[in-house]
Amino acid sequence: MRIAILTHATDPSGGVVHALALGEALCALGHEAVVHAPDPTGRGFFRDAACPVTSVTAKPVTGSAAALVGARIADYLAHFSTPAACDFDVFHAQCSISGNALATLSRRRLIHGFVRTVHAVEPVTDPLLAQWQERAIVHAERLLCVSGVLAAALARDYGAQAEVVGNGVDGTVYGPEPGPGDAGLRRRLGLGAGPVFLSIGGFAPRKSTLATLEAFAQLRRDVPAAQLVVAGGAAQDDHAGYEARCCAALEREGLDVGPGRPVVRTGPVAQTDMPGLYRLADTLVFPSGAAGYGLCVLEAIACGTPAIVPARPPFSEYLAPSQALWVEPHDTGALALAMRASLEPARRARLRNVGCDLVRTHAWEACAARHLPIYAALVPGPAAAGPFATGSAAWNITRMPPDA
Repeated sequence: MRIAILTHATDPSGGVVHALALGEALCALGHEAVVHAPDPTGRGFFRDAACPVTSVTAKPVTGSAAALVGARIADYLAHFSTPAACDFDVFHAQCSISGNALATLSRRRLIHGFVRTVHAVEPVTDPLLAQWQERAIVHAERLLCVSGVLAAALARDYGAQAEVVGNGVDGTVYGPEPGPGDAGLRRRLGLGAGPVFLSIGGFAPRKSTLATLEAFAQLRRDVPAAQLVVAGGAAQDDHAGYEARCCAALEREGLDVGPGRPVVRTGPVAQTDMPGLYRLADTLVFPSGAAGYGLCVLEAIACGTPAIVPARPPFSEYLAPSQALWVEPHDTGALALAMRASLEPARRARLRNVGCDLVRTHAWEACAARHLPIYAALVPGPAAAGPFATGSAAWNITRMPPDA
């Protein structure tokens, strides 16, 4: 089969990582999977891929989130504007942007429907963004998601039935053996003897970063050499107030920020550095109360790094009780206790052995294989040609921003 996989960007977010890994696994299984993404920088994807990729022409956009989403939908529509560009057996959207573009292409009868994977359902207040999010879900021919908790939410909120395909981890990339760049990364970040705790996702409410900072401050009163690395998470306008609260908490607790300081804030991290960053950390602290899956948890554990996660789905769907440390996301006292418990030698030794089993049971090839019967059901057979939709019917969108 020839499969077009569409994602929202070339940067290393969870959905983009999933799209590339899925494309590579499908190609390893003998199919042709081409991963597409809008690329306003012209630099391509964040890493080299072992599958074909296409950078969709896109211009930089300023303004609201709705303006950005509308422009990216239009970028995809321009790219797939001809039957020749749509010469794929299956179209697979990994985001709301590509889902809306494919819904329009389906309405125009340039494609025969599409598959959509939902990685998360974001809380949005903008009516147009909410409309686009819903359209990319309910107009899919087949709906997939990465966890059972997401499947339940889709059934409850949209009346949509989704099949769970899960996620994967590449054991050839993420492993416990030290890499040649680990020591240099330690020097660049100014990491001392530790212990070193790692938080992924920047200062963001859905990552419960404030609770992590407050728990770390509690721990550091008894473990003064401890450091916290806050990785990733480019600043977003709608996070400005939350970021200010995080910065105020750091100032109140007297925690300096910078390389070699108690809190090291990295910003976006090169993908080649991520395995080393996991290995340098003593513990991943990920009390996210709004995760669709938590791919970084799989990656950290594969690198032999114990993980602290919320005692709820989706984490309880793919981790056994003995494979992680479990907390309530916003209980800073319990989180501080879990951070301390993660340093106990016997517990650490047990948790470090979890990675090998997890890599075996979460191979990307197995995830890709779960997609194949779903794809096969969508491959169109011979059919009589029908008229192409035109005008407003071809968009099937009641409102679009002027620049889309």
